Amino acid sequence: MPPSVRATLRDLGNTRHDLLVIGGGITGAGIARDAALRGLAVALVEAGDFGSGTSSRTSRLIHGGLRYLEQGRIRLVTESLRERALLLRLAPHLVRPIEFILPFYREDRVPRWKMRLGLTIYDLLAGTGNVRRHKTLGKRALRELEPLLRERGLTGGARYFDAQCDDARLTVAVVRAAASEGARVANYVRAVGLIREGSRIAGARLRDELTGEETEASARLVINATGPWTDAVRRLEDPASPPILRPTKGSHVQVPQARIGNRHAILFTSPIDRRPIFVLPWGDWTYIGSTETETSEPPGDVRPSESEVVYLLRSANALFPAAHLTTEDVAVSWAGLRPLLAGDPGTPAPEISREHRILRGPGGMLTIAGGKLTTFRAMAEEIVDRASKELGLRATRSDNRSRDELLPGGEGGIGLALRAPGAKLGLSEATVEYLIRHYGAETQALYTLCQERPELGLPLHPSHPAIAAQVLFALKREFARTAKDILERRIRLSTETADQGAAARSKVEDLVSRYFAGDEELP
Repeated sequence: MPPSVRATLRDLGNTRHDLLVIGGGITGAGIARDAALRGLAVALVEAGDFGSGTSSRTSRLIHGGLRYLEQGRIRLVTESLRERALLLRLAPHLVRPIEFILPFYREDRVPRWKMRLGLTIYDLLAGTGNVRRHKTLGKRALRELEPLLRERGLTGGARYFDAQCDDARLTVAVVRAAASEGARVANYVRAVGLIREGSRIAGARLRDELTGEETEASARLVINATGPWTDAVRRLEDPASPPILRPTKGSHVQVPQARIGNRHAILFTSPIDRRPIFVLPWGDWTYIGSTETETSEPPGDVRPSESEVVYLLRSANALFPAAHLTTEDVAVSWAGLRPLLAGDPGTPAPEISREHRILRGPGGMLTIAGGKLTTFRAMAEEIVDRASKELGLRATRSDNRSRDELLPGGEGGIGLALRAPGAKLGLSEATVEYLIRHYGAETQALYTLCQERPELGLPLHPSHPAIAAQVLFALKREFARTAKDILERRIRLSTETADQGAAARSKVEDLVSRYFAGDEELP
């Protein structure tokens, strides 16, 4: 794939687009990719970095949602399981199967027979796209798999499979896929207003947040895909529009895996409030989440509260009584706002629907609200179908290539072929495996950078397998603009090292500044 070129304000202002998509999270990225694959002229703008909002602050799961079965949301679960199978095929280096352990305790709110029935239905709904069928486990078998689980009240459990992803890298990969099909994409470009032709919305006023420059971008149709900012953008079209979102905050904490001792991903019920909690492996780390609390915090300033951190640690300690986790064990925490549809105001927060909805504003702007990470591609397909009709174009699902086109690096069967070249370059086995796992077939492009400049093969951090070539790759191909983009979302040193990437920060900042200064020594 050729180097990625961030669209300039001149590019955006000098082109008449079919679609202008506001919002560069996973939903907006998916829409831009889908529309570009259909041959539409598309622009995608994001006020911050791609995926810097909710899309990089999730539980990193691509899953059907077992608990949605209990709520009777069969359609949502079926759609999610279908999309899980698609993403495992389209991006096997970013979306990977993960084995879950589901322990059963006597005091559980949901009885054992009901959980077993739910898992059977889950497998059936997944159909031929299932990862593997679940297996019921006795108490002894469960303890062999997870010996540190609380034994008191344990009656057995089950093993089932879902998928885990790097949410930030998945979002960037989808943006890159859109750009490779001709979409003009730009991060750090904010829509500060809408432009009109008569009563119709015909584009947006844009401001480059890095330079302060502004322009107007025209489009036959504008799509609002801004997640938690949905209502704010709708008010640009109609200041009197009532809110349609009821955001909930999902907080997570991350601790060293050795402190908690889990061997698998685990889904359990918190004894504090009986809601489902995940304990999830991530290399040398384990993250725990999430909470679900209603909040009025601004989307860009969401942080886990002290009480939420304590709640998650207490819940995990109840499951792993020998862990004795405290706030001092928390290496990093994060929170994101789920842009959920308001629905019935009496609905408890955990039961608010994850369904999505498409609305048409009085000026013709389309808004997509709600939904979940797993179903982003299906949401994009639906709204681009709707947009095509609005534009007077014929739209058929058979024309849509979003189900078949691999995301960058998604070509399969490349692991063995890429190990030997990495070793020949002198890269450690840990680094080679890490690169293949995160870049897939594009690992070869990183090797090429190391061949051109051997110092780019040096580690960025003493306790992490990342190398300097990844910084240049992020700048050339992944639309990174700042060191923070790289440390938090392209390489994740800020969450995968004990010092939150501090030992690598100066190296990353130096490479970023040299790249944008046009340093001729950089390939």
